[in-house]
Amino acid sequence: MSSFTDEDLDHYLQNQVDLRHRQVAKSVEDVQKIIKDLTAEVSSKDARFQSIANSGVHNTSLKDQPALVAKWAALLRGRCAYNPALQVLTPTLYLISVPLRGLMGCKQRRARQWRYYTLSGSRLLSPVREPEKVYQWLELESFINPSQEWHDAHMTIEGDIVPAKVLNVFKEHLETSIKTCGLTNKVSMLESVGSVVLVAVETSEAQIEVELVPTVELMNYWPKRARWPSLALRLFRRWPSAERARCIKSFGFNLMATSNYHWLLSFSRAEQVLISNIDEDGGCRKKCYRVVRQLKEDVWCPGSKPVITAYHLQTLLFWTCEKYPCTRYWRDFRGCVLRLVHKLYKCVSQHYLRHYFVRSHNLLKYSNRNELDDVAKKINSFLYNPGAYVH
Repeated sequence: MSSFTDEDLDHYLQNQVDLRHRQVAKSVEDVQKIIKDLTAEVSSKDARFQSIANSGVHNTSLKDQPALVAKWAALLRGRCAYNPALQVLTPTLYLISVPLRGLMGCKQRRARQWRYYTLSGSRLLSPVREPEKVYQWLELESFINPSQEWHDAHMTIEGDIVPAKVLNVFKEHLETSIKTCGLTNKVSMLESVGSVVLVAVETSEAQIEVELVPTVELMNYWPKRARWPSLALRLFRRWPSAERARCIKSFGFNLMATSNYHWLLSFSRAEQVLISNIDEDGGCRKKCYRVVRQLKEDVWCPGSKPVITAYHLQTLLFWTCEKYPCTRYWRDFRGCVLRLVHKLYKCVSQHYLRHYFVRSHNLLKYSNRNELDDVAKKINSFLYNPGAYVH
Protein backbone atom coordinates (compact mmCIF):
# COMPACT_ATOMS: atom_id res chain seq x y z
CA MET A 1 0.00 0.00 0.00
CA SER A 2 1.35 3.43 -0.99
CA SER A 3 -0.04 6.93 -0.64
CA PHE A 4 0.70 10.16 -2.50
CA THR A 5 1.99 13.62 -1.62
CA ASP A 6 0.79 17.13 -2.36
CA GLU A 7 3.55 17.31 -4.99
CA ASP A 8 2.14 14.19 -6.66
CA LEU A 9 -1.30 15.81 -6.73
CA ASP A 10 0.05 19.06 -8.19
CA HIS A 11 1.85 17.05 -10.88
CA TYR A 12 -1.38 15.13 -11.58
CA LEU A 13 -3.26 18.43 -11.87
CA GLN A 14 -0.78 19.86 -14.36
CA ASN A 15 -0.34 16.76 -16.51
CA GLN A 16 -3.78 15.13 -16.45
CA VAL A 17 -6.45 17.47 -15.11
CA ASP A 18 -5.31 20.64 -16.88
CA LEU A 19 -4.94 18.76 -20.17
CA ARG A 20 -8.49 17.50 -19.85
CA HIS A 21 -9.68 21.02 -19.03
CA ARG A 22 -8.05 22.51 -22.14
CA GLN A 23 -9.54 19.82 -24.40
CA VAL A 24 -13.02 20.20 -22.91
CA ALA A 25 -12.82 24.01 -23.09
CA LYS A 26 -12.08 23.82 -26.84
CA SER A 27 -14.98 21.41 -27.42
CA VAL A 28 -17.31 23.59 -25.33
CA GLU A 29 -16.37 26.62 -27.44
CA ASP A 30 -17.15 24.73 -30.67
CA VAL A 31 -20.43 23.30 -29.35
CA GLN A 32 -21.61 26.64 -27.95
CA LYS A 33 -21.14 28.37 -31.29
CA ILE A 34 -22.96 25.67 -33.25
CA ILE A 35 -25.88 25.35 -30.83
CA LYS A 36 -26.15 29.13 -30.54
CA ASP A 37 -26.60 29.38 -34.33
CA LEU A 38 -29.06 26.48 -34.38
CA THR A 39 -31.23 27.78 -31.55
CA ALA A 40 -31.24 31.27 -33.08
CA GLU A 41 -32.60 29.70 -36.28
CA VAL A 42 -35.20 27.74 -34.31
CA SER A 43 -36.22 30.99 -32.60
CA SER A 44 -36.73 32.67 -35.97
CA LYS A 45 -39.22 29.91 -36.84
CA ASP A 46 -40.96 29.81 -33.44
CA ALA A 47 -40.48 32.72 -31.03
CA ARG A 48 -41.42 30.57 -28.02
CA PHE A 49 -37.90 29.10 -28.21
CA GLN A 50 -34.95 31.42 -27.61
CA SER A 51 -31.30 31.21 -28.60
CA ILE A 52 -29.04 29.89 -25.83
CA ALA A 53 -27.36 33.33 -26.02
CA ASN A 54 -30.44 34.53 -24.09
CA SER A 55 -30.22 31.99 -21.27
CA GLY A 56 -30.10 32.80 -17.56
CA VAL A 57 -29.76 36.48 -16.70
CA HIS A 58 -29.39 37.21 -20.43
CA ASN A 59 -33.01 36.16 -20.93
CA THR A 60 -35.02 38.84 -22.77
CA SER A 61 -37.59 38.76 -19.95
CA LEU A 62 -35.01 40.36 -17.59
CA LYS A 63 -34.45 43.56 -19.54
CA ASP A 64 -36.41 45.43 -16.86
CA GLN A 65 -34.32 44.00 -13.97
CA PRO A 66 -30.84 45.55 -14.39
CA ALA A 67 -30.02 45.14 -10.67
CA LEU A 68 -30.36 41.35 -10.89
CA VAL A 69 -28.22 41.21 -14.04
CA ALA A 70 -25.53 43.40 -12.42
CA LYS A 71 -25.50 41.20 -9.30
CA TRP A 72 -24.97 38.08 -11.44
CA ALA A 73 -22.16 39.74 -13.43
CA ALA A 74 -20.41 40.83 -10.23
CA LEU A 75 -20.54 37.32 -8.73
CA LEU A 76 -19.19 35.53 -11.81
CA ARG A 77 -16.80 38.15 -13.20
CA GLY A 78 -13.67 36.35 -14.38
CA ARG A 79 -14.80 33.07 -12.83
CA CYS A 80 -16.98 31.36 -15.44
CA ALA A 81 -16.30 31.19 -19.17
CA TYR A 82 -19.11 28.76 -20.07
CA ASN A 83 -22.58 29.73 -21.19
CA PRO A 84 -24.87 29.31 -18.14
CA ALA A 85 -27.11 27.04 -20.25
CA LEU A 86 -24.38 24.42 -20.71
CA GLN A 87 -23.41 21.64 -18.30
CA VAL A 88 -20.49 19.29 -18.99
CA LEU A 89 -21.63 15.91 -17.62
CA THR A 90 -18.66 14.03 -19.12
CA PRO A 91 -15.98 15.13 -21.62
CA THR A 92 -18.20 13.84 -24.46
CA LEU A 93 -21.72 14.41 -23.05
CA TYR A 94 -23.20 17.89 -22.54
CA LEU A 95 -26.59 19.10 -21.35
CA ILE A 96 -27.82 22.40 -22.79
CA SER A 97 -31.02 24.12 -21.70
CA VAL A 98 -32.88 26.05 -24.40
CA PRO A 99 -34.75 28.98 -22.81
CA LEU A 100 -38.45 29.45 -23.52
CA ARG A 101 -40.06 32.85 -24.11
CA GLY A 102 -43.50 34.12 -23.14
CA LEU A 103 -43.92 32.49 -19.71
CA MET A 104 -43.35 35.24 -17.17
CA GLY A 105 -44.54 36.23 -13.73
CA CYS A 106 -44.83 32.88 -11.96
CA LYS A 107 -47.35 32.92 -9.09
CA GLN A 108 -48.29 30.64 -6.22
CA ARG A 109 -51.54 28.79 -6.78
CA ARG A 110 -53.16 25.54 -5.75
CA ALA A 111 -52.56 23.04 -8.53
CA ARG A 112 -55.17 20.55 -9.70
CA GLN A 113 -54.85 17.19 -7.99
CA TRP A 114 -55.39 14.70 -10.81
CA ARG A 115 -54.95 14.45 -14.60
CA TYR A 116 -56.86 11.98 -16.75
CA TYR A 117 -55.40 12.53 -20.22
CA THR A 118 -52.87 10.79 -22.48
CA LEU A 119 -50.31 12.63 -24.57
CA SER A 120 -52.63 12.31 -27.54
CA GLY A 121 -55.38 14.02 -25.52
CA SER A 122 -57.70 11.04 -25.04
CA ARG A 123 -59.29 10.35 -21.65
CA LEU A 124 -58.06 7.88 -19.05
CA LEU A 125 -60.12 5.99 -16.47
CA SER A 126 -57.38 6.29 -13.84
CA PRO A 127 -55.17 9.37 -13.27
CA VAL A 128 -51.65 9.92 -14.58
CA ARG A 129 -49.10 9.26 -11.85
CA GLU A 130 -48.18 12.19 -9.64
CA PRO A 131 -44.76 13.84 -10.11
CA GLU A 132 -41.86 12.78 -7.92
CA LYS A 133 -40.05 15.14 -5.55
CA VAL A 134 -37.92 16.94 -8.16
CA TYR A 135 -40.73 17.18 -10.74
CA GLN A 136 -43.93 19.16 -11.00
CA TRP A 137 -46.87 19.90 -13.28
CA LEU A 138 -46.84 23.23 -15.12
CA GLU A 139 -50.09 25.04 -15.80
CA LEU A 140 -50.63 28.11 -17.97
CA GLU A 141 -52.53 29.65 -15.05
CA SER A 142 -49.28 29.53 -13.03
CA PHE A 143 -48.15 32.59 -14.99
CA ILE A 144 -49.53 36.10 -14.64
CA ASN A 145 -49.57 36.86 -18.34
CA PRO A 146 -48.49 33.98 -20.61
CA SER A 147 -48.18 35.01 -24.26
CA GLN A 148 -51.01 33.98 -26.56
CA GLU A 149 -48.76 31.61 -28.52
CA TRP A 150 -48.77 29.20 -25.56
CA HIS A 151 -52.53 28.68 -25.83
CA ASP A 152 -51.81 26.06 -28.45
CA ALA A 153 -52.98 22.44 -28.62
CA HIS A 154 -49.56 21.48 -29.97
CA MET A 155 -48.07 22.46 -26.59
CA THR A 156 -50.85 22.09 -24.01
CA ILE A 157 -53.56 19.71 -22.80
CA GLU A 158 -56.37 20.89 -20.51
CA GLY A 159 -54.36 23.95 -19.44
CA ASP A 160 -51.13 22.04 -18.72
CA ILE A 161 -47.95 22.83 -20.64
CA VAL A 162 -46.87 19.28 -21.52
CA PRO A 163 -43.09 18.74 -21.81
CA ALA A 164 -43.35 15.87 -24.31
CA LYS A 165 -45.39 18.06 -26.67
CA VAL A 166 -42.98 20.99 -26.26
CA LEU A 167 -40.10 18.63 -27.10
CA ASN A 168 -41.87 17.36 -30.22
CA VAL A 169 -42.37 20.88 -31.56
CA PHE A 170 -38.76 21.81 -30.74
CA LYS A 171 -37.42 18.64 -32.38
CA GLU A 172 -39.27 19.36 -35.62
CA HIS A 173 -37.87 22.90 -35.77
CA LEU A 174 -34.37 21.65 -34.90
CA GLU A 175 -34.31 19.07 -37.70
CA THR A 176 -35.28 21.77 -40.21
CA SER A 177 -32.79 24.27 -38.78
CA ILE A 178 -29.85 21.86 -39.13
CA LYS A 179 -30.47 21.85 -42.88
CA THR A 180 -31.27 25.58 -43.10
CA CYS A 181 -28.01 26.49 -41.32
CA GLY A 182 -25.97 24.15 -43.54
CA LEU A 183 -24.79 22.11 -40.56
CA THR A 184 -25.64 18.60 -41.77
CA ASN A 185 -21.90 17.77 -41.84
CA LYS A 186 -21.44 18.86 -38.21
CA VAL A 187 -24.72 18.05 -36.45
CA SER A 188 -26.87 14.92 -36.65
CA MET A 189 -29.97 13.82 -34.76
CA LEU A 190 -29.48 10.72 -32.61
CA GLU A 191 -31.97 8.03 -31.70
CA SER A 192 -33.08 8.41 -28.10
CA VAL A 193 -35.38 6.74 -25.61
CA GLY A 194 -38.13 8.76 -23.94
CA SER A 195 -38.57 12.52 -23.94
CA VAL A 196 -35.08 13.50 -25.05
CA VAL A 197 -33.66 15.51 -27.96
CA LEU A 198 -30.14 14.24 -28.53
CA VAL A 199 -27.70 15.42 -31.22
CA ALA A 200 -24.13 14.55 -32.14
CA VAL A 201 -21.86 17.56 -32.74
CA GLU A 202 -18.52 17.20 -34.50
CA THR A 203 -15.85 19.40 -32.94
CA SER A 204 -12.13 19.79 -33.58
CA GLU A 205 -11.43 17.61 -30.53
CA ALA A 206 -14.10 14.88 -30.57
CA GLN A 207 -17.70 14.01 -31.31
CA ILE A 208 -19.87 15.37 -28.51
CA GLU A 209 -23.34 14.12 -27.63
CA VAL A 210 -25.57 17.02 -26.63
CA GLU A 211 -28.95 16.76 -24.94
CA LEU A 212 -31.04 19.85 -25.73
CA VAL A 213 -33.76 20.59 -23.19
CA PRO A 214 -36.43 23.31 -23.55
CA THR A 215 -36.40 25.17 -20.24
CA VAL A 216 -38.67 27.61 -18.40
CA GLU A 217 -36.43 30.04 -16.49
CA LEU A 218 -38.02 31.46 -13.34
CA MET A 219 -36.15 34.38 -11.77
CA ASN A 220 -36.78 35.90 -8.32
CA TYR A 221 -38.82 32.82 -7.42
CA TRP A 222 -37.92 29.80 -5.28
CA PRO A 223 -39.93 26.54 -5.13
CA LYS A 224 -41.48 25.53 -1.81
CA ARG A 225 -40.17 21.98 -2.02
CA ALA A 226 -36.57 23.23 -2.11
CA ARG A 227 -36.23 23.90 1.62
CA TRP A 228 -32.80 25.43 1.41
CA PRO A 229 -30.86 26.56 3.29
CA SER A 230 -31.67 24.15 6.11
CA LEU A 231 -32.56 25.30 9.62
CA ALA A 232 -29.08 24.30 10.84
CA LEU A 233 -27.49 26.53 8.21
CA ARG A 234 -29.71 29.46 9.16
CA LEU A 235 -29.05 29.04 12.89
CA PHE A 236 -25.31 28.42 12.85
CA ARG A 237 -24.36 30.53 9.79
CA ARG A 238 -22.42 27.77 8.13
CA TRP A 239 -21.56 27.35 4.44
CA PRO A 240 -22.75 29.20 2.45
CA SER A 241 -23.34 32.38 4.41
CA ALA A 242 -26.91 33.60 4.95
CA GLU A 243 -26.22 36.59 2.71
CA ARG A 244 -24.89 34.38 -0.09
CA ALA A 245 -27.87 32.01 0.25
CA ARG A 246 -30.33 34.91 -0.09
CA CYS A 247 -28.46 36.16 -3.14
CA ILE A 248 -28.49 32.69 -4.74
CA LYS A 249 -32.23 32.26 -4.19
CA SER A 250 -32.90 35.57 -5.95
CA PHE A 251 -31.67 33.96 -9.20
CA GLY A 252 -34.51 31.48 -9.01
CA PHE A 253 -34.65 28.05 -10.65
CA ASN A 254 -35.56 26.35 -13.92
CA LEU A 255 -38.15 23.84 -15.09
CA MET A 256 -36.78 21.47 -17.73
CA ALA A 257 -38.72 19.37 -20.24
CA THR A 258 -37.13 15.99 -19.52
CA SER A 259 -40.16 13.69 -19.14
CA ASN A 260 -43.55 13.13 -20.77
CA TYR A 261 -45.84 14.89 -18.30
CA HIS A 262 -43.73 16.51 -15.55
CA TRP A 263 -41.13 19.29 -15.51
CA LEU A 264 -37.79 18.74 -13.75
CA LEU A 265 -36.68 21.30 -11.15
CA SER A 266 -33.16 22.54 -11.95
CA PHE A 267 -30.97 24.87 -9.90
CA SER A 268 -28.16 25.40 -12.39
CA ARG A 269 -27.75 29.14 -11.67
CA ALA A 270 -27.56 28.52 -7.92
CA GLU A 271 -25.01 25.76 -8.49
CA GLN A 272 -22.98 27.97 -10.80
CA VAL A 273 -22.71 30.71 -8.17
CA LEU A 274 -21.78 28.20 -5.45
CA ILE A 275 -19.04 26.48 -7.47
CA SER A 276 -17.63 29.72 -8.92
CA ASN A 277 -17.16 31.34 -5.50
CA ILE A 278 -16.32 28.21 -3.56
CA ASP A 279 -12.68 29.09 -2.75
CA GLU A 280 -13.03 32.74 -1.81
CA ASP A 281 -11.18 31.96 1.41
CA GLY A 282 -8.16 30.51 -0.44
CA GLY A 283 -9.10 26.85 0.14
CA CYS A 284 -8.53 23.91 -2.19
CA ARG A 285 -12.12 22.75 -2.70
CA LYS A 286 -12.22 23.16 -6.48
CA LYS A 287 -8.80 21.56 -6.92
CA CYS A 288 -10.04 18.53 -4.95
CA TYR A 289 -13.17 18.35 -7.08
CA ARG A 290 -11.14 18.46 -10.30
CA VAL A 291 -8.80 15.68 -9.13
CA VAL A 292 -11.70 13.42 -8.09
CA ARG A 293 -13.53 14.12 -11.34
CA GLN A 294 -10.44 13.14 -13.34
CA LEU A 295 -10.05 9.90 -11.36
CA LYS A 296 -13.72 9.13 -11.95
CA GLU A 297 -13.37 9.65 -15.71
CA ASP A 298 -10.07 7.78 -16.06
CA VAL A 299 -10.37 4.96 -13.55
CA TRP A 300 -13.61 4.46 -11.64
CA CYS A 301 -16.34 5.31 -14.11
CA PRO A 302 -15.13 5.98 -17.69
CA GLY A 303 -17.34 6.12 -20.78
CA SER A 304 -19.74 8.54 -22.42
CA LYS A 305 -22.76 7.64 -20.25
CA PRO A 306 -21.41 6.74 -16.80
CA VAL A 307 -23.55 5.97 -13.79
CA ILE A 308 -21.75 8.76 -11.87
CA THR A 309 -21.42 12.13 -13.63
CA ALA A 310 -19.79 15.45 -12.83
CA TYR A 311 -23.17 16.59 -11.48
CA HIS A 312 -23.07 13.88 -8.79
CA LEU A 313 -19.54 14.92 -7.81
CA GLN A 314 -20.52 18.58 -7.65
CA THR A 315 -23.45 17.71 -5.37
CA LEU A 316 -21.11 15.68 -3.16
CA LEU A 317 -18.73 18.64 -2.97
CA PHE A 318 -21.56 20.95 -1.82
CA TRP A 319 -22.52 18.52 0.95
CA THR A 320 -18.88 18.24 2.03
CA CYS A 321 -18.50 22.04 2.10
CA GLU A 322 -21.61 22.28 4.25
CA LYS A 323 -20.26 19.70 6.72
CA TYR A 324 -16.77 21.25 6.76
CA PRO A 325 -17.46 24.99 6.35
CA CYS A 326 -14.33 26.53 7.86
CA THR A 327 -11.19 27.48 5.94
CA ARG A 328 -8.99 25.30 8.12
CA TYR A 329 -10.71 22.18 6.78
CA TRP A 330 -9.56 23.00 3.22
CA ARG A 331 -5.83 23.63 3.65
CA ASP A 332 -4.49 20.05 3.43
CA PHE A 333 -4.78 19.22 -0.29
CA ARG A 334 -4.02 15.50 0.08
CA GLY A 335 -6.29 15.04 3.10
CA CYS A 336 -9.14 16.90 1.42
CA VAL A 337 -8.96 14.75 -1.71
CA LEU A 338 -9.06 11.56 0.36
CA ARG A 339 -11.96 12.90 2.43
CA LEU A 340 -13.96 13.60 -0.72
CA VAL A 341 -13.17 10.13 -2.12
CA HIS A 342 -14.26 8.49 1.15
CA LYS A 343 -17.56 10.34 0.97
CA LEU A 344 -18.02 9.31 -2.65
CA TYR A 345 -17.36 5.68 -1.72
CA LYS A 346 -19.98 5.84 1.02
CA CYS A 347 -22.62 7.33 -1.31
CA VAL A 348 -21.95 4.91 -4.18
CA SER A 349 -21.79 1.80 -1.98
CA GLN A 350 -25.04 2.77 -0.23
CA HIS A 351 -26.71 3.81 -3.54
CA TYR A 352 -27.70 7.07 -1.90
CA LEU A 353 -26.83 10.71 -2.66
CA ARG A 354 -29.24 13.42 -1.57
CA HIS A 355 -30.14 16.22 -3.95
CA TYR A 356 -28.55 19.37 -2.53
CA PHE A 357 -31.65 21.59 -2.80
CA VAL A 358 -34.56 19.11 -2.72
CA ARG A 359 -33.09 17.16 0.13
CA SER A 360 -35.65 14.37 0.30
CA HIS A 361 -34.71 13.16 -3.21
CA ASN A 362 -32.06 10.49 -3.83
CA LEU A 363 -30.09 11.24 -7.02
CA LEU A 364 -29.08 7.57 -7.29
CA LYS A 365 -32.59 6.16 -6.84
CA TYR A 366 -32.91 4.90 -10.43
CA SER A 367 -29.21 4.28 -11.14
CA ASN A 368 -28.09 0.79 -12.16
CA ARG A 369 -27.12 -0.90 -8.88
CA ASN A 370 -24.68 -3.32 -10.47
CA GLU A 371 -22.83 -0.43 -12.09
CA LEU A 372 -22.77 1.44 -8.77
CA ASP A 373 -21.35 -1.64 -7.03
CA ASP A 374 -18.61 -1.92 -9.69
CA VAL A 375 -17.69 1.74 -9.17
CA ALA A 376 -17.63 1.23 -5.39
CA LYS A 377 -15.16 -1.65 -5.78
CA LYS A 378 -12.84 0.50 -7.89
CA ILE A 379 -12.98 3.39 -5.42
CA ASN A 380 -12.25 0.97 -2.57
CA SER A 381 -9.17 -0.30 -4.46
CA PHE A 382 -8.03 3.30 -4.85
CA LEU A 383 -8.45 4.00 -1.14
CA TYR A 384 -6.41 0.91 -0.32
CA ASN A 385 -3.51 1.97 -2.58
CA PRO A 386 -3.94 5.59 -3.79
CA GLY A 387 -0.28 5.99 -4.70
CA ALA A 388 -0.74 3.55 -7.59
CA TYR A 389 -3.16 5.98 -9.28
CA VAL A 390 -1.67 9.40 -8.47
CA HIS A 391 2.07 9.49 -9.02
